[in-house]
Amino acid sequence: MPGPTFALKLALRSESARLFQQKSVFSRLLIAFALATVFPCSVPAQDTDDVVRVNTDLLLFPIRLKDKNRPAVIDFSEKDLSLKDPDGVTSGVYFSAGVDRVALVFALDESGSLREIISQQQNAAIALFSRFSERSSVAIIRFSERPVVAANFSSDPTAAKSAFRFPSARDKHTAIFDAAAKAISTFETLPRVRGERRIVILISDGLDNFSRVKPGEVIRLAVENQVSFYVIHLPLFEPRDDRLVVRPPTKGFRDLAEKTGGSYFLVGNSKTALSPNKDQDLSPIFTAIEEDLRSQYVVGFYVAEGARKGGTHRVSIGLTRSGLSYSVAQYGFAKSHDFTVNLAPRTAP
Repeated sequence: MPGPTFALKLALRSESARLFQQKSVFSRLLIAFALATVFPCSVPAQDTDDVVRVNTDLLLFPIRLKDKNRPAVIDFSEKDLSLKDPDGVTSGVYFSAGVDRVALVFALDESGSLREIISQQQNAAIALFSRFSERSSVAIIRFSERPVVAANFSSDPTAAKSAFRFPSARDKHTAIFDAAAKAISTFETLPRVRGERRIVILISDGLDNFSRVKPGEVIRLAVENQVSFYVIHLPLFEPRDDRLVVRPPTKGFRDLAEKTGGSYFLVGNSKTALSPNKDQDLSPIFTAIEEDLRSQYVVGFYVAEGARKGGTHRVSIGLTRSGLSYSVAQYGFAKSHDFTVNLAPRTAP
C-alpha cells in the first residue's frame, strides 16, 4: 500500500523541512531534527487495532532510559512521564514498553570475501526475527555497486533466509550509503503501524567507494522516517607498524548507527584477521540487538488542530522518578527534553 505513505512523506517534506527541534534543558542547545512521523488517519490495513485512525497527528519516537541509582530501569510506566504543554497543542501522551513488533531490513554487502561470512548468519538472523511477534515482517537488500531487493517484506522468513545465500560480487565497487537509502525507501511499501519499530541491520566491511547519496542525507532520511540502523562492521585489516590493524571505514559509516538511534558493532580483531571466514558467528550481536530493542520505550504525543494555527509551540516531556534520565536518537541523556512543533495549516482538499 505505498500510495498513502509516499504521499504523506511528500507532504511532510514540503510542509516543514524541520518538523521538530529538540533541546536538552541541561545543555540549552537547540538542535533541529525530524524524529517523528505524522501518521495519516486514512491508511488502510488489516490490522485495524494498530493502524493509527485518529483525527489528530500522532508523533512517536523511541527513547533509552538510564537510572543512576541502579544498573537497570525497572517498572517504568506512563505515570513516570510528565508532559508540559503551555500552549495546549497536544491532546494526550502515547507510551509503549519495549519493542515487540518490528519491520526489519537486512542490508547485506555482497562484495569480496563477505559472502561466506554473511551466508553463515542466515539461521542466527532469522532466529532474531522470529523472537518478535508474528505481526513483524522482514525484508532483504543486497548490494555492491547498486542495491537490490532480494526479498520483499513478509511475515514468513523463508524467502529472507534464502536471500542470505548469494555469489560474491568480486572486483566491483561498493555503495553502502546508496543501499542504506534504498533500505529506508523500502519501508514505504508498508502501512504505518502504531508502536512498530523500523530497523535496518547493515552488515558490511565499511568501505564505500561508489555511493551517490551522501551519509548526512541518509541519516536525515532515517531520522525523518523513524528508521534506526544497527551497523555490523566486518572489517578488513591492513599492516601498520609491523602489525595488523582494522582498516578505517568510510566516514559516516559508524554515524549511520550512532545518529539514528541504533548501535554499532565491530566484529573481530587482529587475531582473527588471518582466518576471517572461519566459524564466524554473529549470534551474540543479534542477541545484543534484540536486548537493546526490548530495553527501549516508545513515547510521544497527539498533536491537536490548535498546533496548525500558526506559530511555534514548545512541548516538554520529562521524567518524574528520581535518578532517571533518557536519550533520544544521538542526543544525550537528560531528565527532560523539549520539542518545538511548528506545523503549517492543513490545505483545503
